[in-house]
Amino acid sequence: MNNLLEQIQARLEQMNKAERKVAEVILARPQQATRLSIAALAQAAQVSEPTVNRFCRAFGVSGYPELKIQLAQSLASGAAYVSQAVEPDDSAEAYTRKIFSSTIAALDSARQVIAPQRIERAVDLLSQARQVHFCGLGASAAVALDAQHKFFRFNLAASAQSDVLMQRMLAAAAHTGDLFVMISYTGRTRDLVDVARLARENGASVLAMSVANSPLAKASTLCLDLPLREDTDLYMPMSSRIVQLALLDVLAAGVTLRRGVDHQPHLRKIKESLLPTRYPPDEPA
Repeated sequence: MNNLLEQIQARLEQMNKAERKVAEVILARPQQATRLSIAALAQAAQVSEPTVNRFCRAFGVSGYPELKIQLAQSLASGAAYVSQAVEPDDSAEAYTRKIFSSTIAALDSARQVIAPQRIERAVDLLSQARQVHFCGLGASAAVALDAQHKFFRFNLAASAQSDVLMQRMLAAAAHTGDLFVMISYTGRTRDLVDVARLARENGASVLAMSVANSPLAKASTLCLDLPLREDTDLYMPMSSRIVQLALLDVLAAGVTLRRGVDHQPHLRKIKESLLPTRYPPDEPA
């Protein structure tokens, strides 16, 4: 983890009270922190200038000027947003900013981690499948349903399964050519791992959207590794769900491009079928 902003965020809980004040000022306004003098930062954090210098040395930099350079490099690399826990006394402005920033940070982290070669292999599996079962539990069940809405448009037998018993029965009846897409943030849900193993035993392929080296990843044919950075704070929403939805958009785009222009009339036909259900833009409801 070379990014200074991510290092500061990761070590936030281990800092003493004074150093944490410095960290919170930097994380809240990283762009502004690159322009502040050491005196201004100390005042904003309500600490002394020596405390700021100790904070800098804790991260292996010689002083505040070098810290500002590394902050600027972090921002230039696309890490303008970092994950921050929502606190009980946060204002509407504070928790709105934190939630949006945490979600953007999660998306950017996933973008950097996911390998294009694995995306290509995942698109291969989806394009060649006879039928696809998107499986998820809890919050991931809604993601599985979104996947069904996307992929049935490709003349593909696509289903969303959020019931463990149905997942097991489908896995038991699976054949070569079937694809199970297992959606799990942690990859440690026993039921999903069992379904993945059962599906593979019966000849199906299994594509996981989960954490690298998790039990689900190891039980799958291919895993699209997602970064494990979810904040378990009581008030923090599940930004991982947004990452999963974005990854499904990537896969859908890949399948669309793989199908080529000959498939576009089919997609247009589906889209045009919805026109009678909507008011024209210039017609009042």
